[in-house]
Amino acid sequence: APPTVYRALDFLQEQGLVHKLERLSAFVGCVAHEADDHAAQFLICRSCGRVTEMEDHELAHALADAAQRLGFTVGKATIEAEGQCATCATGAPELRA
Repeated sequence: APPTVYRALDFLQEQGLVHKLERLSAFVGCVAHEADDHAAQFLICRSCGRVTEMEDHELAHALADAAQRLGFTVGKATIEAEGQCATCATGAPELRA
């Protein structure tokens, strides 16, 4: 039942096991090895739909610094960037495990 699924997704998100991607209106598993909340950035391929999670602390600090210059304090930020993955950019067939 949908309410049960959403409760389960909310629980997984609270535990830091999944992230919600607003752009795709979807959830993806978290690849971070830390249990605490972390800065996450996502690269979303427009061609194949592959989502890659990265954790770039410099990018997170740059965002916090830019926000602070405007008098804003960032509590949590999820950055979603769209573009094209290396596989699609080169036209190489996608490798699957």
